[in-house]
Amino acid sequence: MSKNVDGPIGAVAALVRSTFLVNAVYADSARDFGITQQQGQLLCVLMAQPYGMGELGAVLGLAKSSLTGLVDRSERNDLVQRRPDPHDSRAVRVALTRRGAKLADEFYTETCRRVEELTSAFTPEERDTLAALLGRVVTDNKVPTVFLEPDRPH
Repeated sequence: MSKNVDGPIGAVAALVRSTFLVNAVYADSARDFGITQQQGQLLCVLMAQPYGMGELGAVLGLAKSSLTGLVDRSERNDLVQRRPDPHDSRAVRVALTRRGAKLADEFYTETCRRVEELTSAFTPEERDTLAALLGRVVTDNKVPTVFLEPDRPH
């Protein structure tokens, strides 16, 4: 296995390395807003709608204990609240508080701006091609909606 390769990289390395890049941007953005990367992810997911704990765990890929801790910390910071599930009296749904919705909107806007900067040297056609190809990867692998489309209202 080579340690450093100059020139074009393949699809696997490009996807893995771009994941690290986007995660770093996400983490930096979260830090600038005084939240953890996981709280930023939680806020962005909840922008679309409230979720039950089971659904939320599946979307975020977190074990029940990790999710409970994340929601507890976010609730203590007045970012989310647990509400009774209208369809199941034994369950709760997690929703953004007013403060959480405001922070989510600001965090989302800034994070979108930072991620958009990653392709600032691309032509519009190149961006469209990248979006189409990555969109197929996401769709073909049934990735849940964990981040709203920046061009759509939230």
